[in-house]
Amino acid sequence: MSWETIRAYDFRGAAGRLREGLIRVRDGRVWRWSCVVVAGLVGGWLGLALAGQVVTPIGPADVTLSLSPQWHGETVVNVAPLGQLAFDTHNAPLRLEATISDIRLSAAQEMFADPDAINRMAAGIGSDLREGVIALIVRSLLAAVLGAALMGLLLFRSAWRALAGAGVSLAVLVGSGAAAGLTFNPSAIAEPRYTGLIAGAPQVVGSAEEVVGRFSEYQEQLAGLVGNVAMIYEATSTLPVYEEDESVIRVLHVSDIQLNPASWSIIRTLREQYAADLIVDSGDLTDRGSAAEDVFADEIGKLDVPYVWVRGRHDSMGTQRAVEAQPNAVVLDGDVLEVAGLTLYGAGDPRYTPDATRLNPTLQGVAALGEEQAAEVIGSQEEVDLVLMHTGTQAEAFDGVVPLVLTGGDHRRSTRLTDLGTRFLVQGSTGGAGLRGLDHGTGRPTPYQASVLYFDSETGRLQARDDIDLGGVGLTSAQVERHIEADPDRSLGEPDPDAEEEGREDRRTP
Repeated sequence: MSWETIRAYDFRGAAGRLREGLIRVRDGRVWRWSCVVVAGLVGGWLGLALAGQVVTPIGPADVTLSLSPQWHGETVVNVAPLGQLAFDTHNAPLRLEATISDIRLSAAQEMFADPDAINRMAAGIGSDLREGVIALIVRSLLAAVLGAALMGLLLFRSAWRALAGAGVSLAVLVGSGAAAGLTFNPSAIAEPRYTGLIAGAPQVVGSAEEVVGRFSEYQEQLAGLVGNVAMIYEATSTLPVYEEDESVIRVLHVSDIQLNPASWSIIRTLREQYAADLIVDSGDLTDRGSAAEDVFADEIGKLDVPYVWVRGRHDSMGTQRAVEAQPNAVVLDGDVLEVAGLTLYGAGDPRYTPDATRLNPTLQGVAALGEEQAAEVIGSQEEVDLVLMHTGTQAEAFDGVVPLVLTGGDHRRSTRLTDLGTRFLVQGSTGGAGLRGLDHGTGRPTPYQASVLYFDSETGRLQARDDIDLGGVGLTSAQVERHIEADPDRSLGEPDPDAEEEGREDRRTP
C-alpha cells in the first residue's frame, strides 16, 4: 500500500463507523441481559405467588405462612373474620403473612382436658414457629428459582439464559432476606396497625403493654375460651333431637351476637347438630353498626339455611343492607313472610344507640310503634306463627295476637306465658355480650345462649324447645334443658288461669 493510498484513507470516518458498531453490539447485549433480569424477577415473583407458602402446626392451630415481594416490608397476621394486624418488623421488600387456616379439635380438646397442656403448648410455640419459618424460606427459594428458570425457558429457549434468570431471582431473594434479618426490629410487635373489625381491639382488651404485663391472666382467659369451643363440640355430639321427621320444623333462635366471631362456630355447630331448617336472629349483630363492621355479616352467607334477622339497637341501616346482601338472609322490617313453612312477622328496633346525634324514640314511643304494628298484623288477616323483634317493649302489643314472640336485648334468657295465650321468649346473648364479654373486669362472664325451637309443620305452633347454655370466657360449663309446651294449641285472646303459674316456673334460666 502506497503512502498516497494511506493518506487518502478516511481514518476519521472509519473510527466513527467502528464506534457505532461497538455501540450497537453493546446496546444489544445490554438489552438481552436486561430482558434476562426482568424475566428472572417476574418469574421469581410468580413462583412465590403460586408456591411460596407452607402450612405449619403452631399450638392447636394450623397456620399458613407465605412470603411475597412488597416495597414496604412488614409482617401481617390475618385473624378472620376480624381483620388484620400489621407490624413494621423489617426494612426489606418482603411481606411475611400468617393466616390461621384451621383449629385442630383434638389439640383443643387435649388442652381442655389437661390444664397443663396450654403451658406445654406455649413452651413449644417458639420451636413450631421457627420450623415453619425455615420451611417457608426453603420453599420460597425453590419456588422463586424454579419460577424464574421456567420463565427464562419460555421466553428465550435458552438453558443458559434460564439459569441466569434463576440466579438473578435467587440473588435478589437472598439479598432481601439478609436485609430483613439485619433490620429486624422485635419491638415492633408492641406497635401493631389494626385494620378491619379488629381495629377496636385496643379499646376492648387493652394496649399491647397491658397484655404483656398481664400475660398470666390473659393466658388463663385463653385457656377458658379454647375450653368453651371444645366443650360445645363435645356437648352437641350427645344432645337430644326432638322427633326427627318431616312433621317438625326446627328453628335455631340466636340474638345479641354483638361482633363476637366465636358465635359463628357455635351457630354452625348447633345448626348442623340439630338439622335446623332456619335461623332467626333478634338483632344486635354488630357493636356500633359502623361500615367497618359490615364484613361481619358475610358469615351469614356461609350458613346453608335461611337466616331471618331484625335490626337491633346496635345495628344501623348500613348493617341491615349488609345483611340483606347475603344470599340466604331474610330481613324483616314491617313484613309478613313465609319462611321454611312458618309465617313470620318482624320489625327492626327504631332506636340506634351508637349515634349520639340521633334523637331516639322514648320507651313510650317504642311501645306506641309496637301497637301500630300489631294493629297492622290484625288488619292483614294473616295467621302469623311468630313475631320476631329486638325488644319486648315494642313486642308487648302482640300479646293475644300471635302464639309466640321472640325478642332479645337483655343478654339473659327468660320466658313467660301470658293469660292471653302468647308466649314471650327473650333470648340471651349468643355472643356472650360481644367482644366486651372477654373482659373479666366487668364481673361474671356472660354465658353464650341459644335455643332450638320445634314447631308442628301443620299448625305452626311451638311444641318444645331446647335451651342451650355455654359458660362465658374462663368458664367451661355446657348445659341443655328441654321444655315441652303443655298446651301448644291453646286459644289466643282468652285468659288462661294456669298460664301465670306456668310462666313463673318457666322463667328460670338453666
